[in-house]
Amino acid sequence: MADKASALDGARIVGKRYLRFKRRQNPEGRMSLMEHLRELRNRLVKCLIVIAIGAGVAGFYSNATLSLVTHPFCSAVINGHTGCTTVGDQLTINSVFDGFFIRIKVAFFFGLIATCPFWLYQLWAFIAPGLYKRERRWAYLFAGTAAPLFIVGAGLAYVVMSRGLRYLLGLAPHHVLVLPTWDSYLGYFIGMLVGFGLAFELPLVLVMLNIAGILTHERFRKWRKTLIFVIFLISGMVNPSPDPMTMLILGGICVALVEVAEIFVYFNDKRRARLHPDPYAGLADDELAPLPERVDADSSLN
Repeated sequence: MADKASALDGARIVGKRYLRFKRRQNPEGRMSLMEHLRELRNRLVKCLIVIAIGAGVAGFYSNATLSLVTHPFCSAVINGHTGCTTVGDQLTINSVFDGFFIRIKVAFFFGLIATCPFWLYQLWAFIAPGLYKRERRWAYLFAGTAAPLFIVGAGLAYVVMSRGLRYLLGLAPHHVLVLPTWDSYLGYFIGMLVGFGLAFELPLVLVMLNIAGILTHERFRKWRKTLIFVIFLISGMVNPSPDPMTMLILGGICVALVEVAEIFVYFNDKRRARLHPDPYAGLADDELAPLPERVDADSSLN
């Protein structure tokens, strides 16, 4: 046991010395193009393996995942009663292999969502070495805020999805048997979750544009009305159903989040102006800007 412990200690010492030697040889941690490509390949392989494992677990519990997916449809009021009870209010398949492929699609979707912390970390680990310390700090803020906002948006979509289904299926003419297929419903389900999730990322995008110095509060205030109109327009576009109530819910919450983003932009501009005052602030259009103070050549050499 003592010999094994001493061997392990020796291996650790050799490893530390090797790392110190590599840092001295390449202190900035630069990599060649082929090394970047190899690292990207390794991280992609890791992501694919983990996603496949997550999809396998979701496929093992396919009955539970399918029940979770069909819950909005079954809770929608169709023809005066909830769905999944009678012919005409149930999802259909048109091929022998549809049942198999549906389980594969649902398992992959849940595996992708469940393993997102891992593959997002792999993406971050690939990008982070090329960022400065300040950029990494804001990137941590972006990554830590983007996921909760997306989850809240997707959760809202899951809650209001049955309302959109009721509206869409209610548009069918009378005495027409409506037989929605599993594929069409799954596309609607994923579209609602992804569309709502991305719509909730808009305030975060505005904040990051302000941090980058592209969007100021003055410009924000000038374009507020147009921005609100665009928000409701995008809410109607990302919402697969033309249900006005769903669009109003999504647009109203996004507008509220944008107002929160505006508060951040306002105080961030105030802080930036205090730390780095603008020398041209307060000048009239016809007033000359002051010249910088002349620095004596002799004093600059001292």
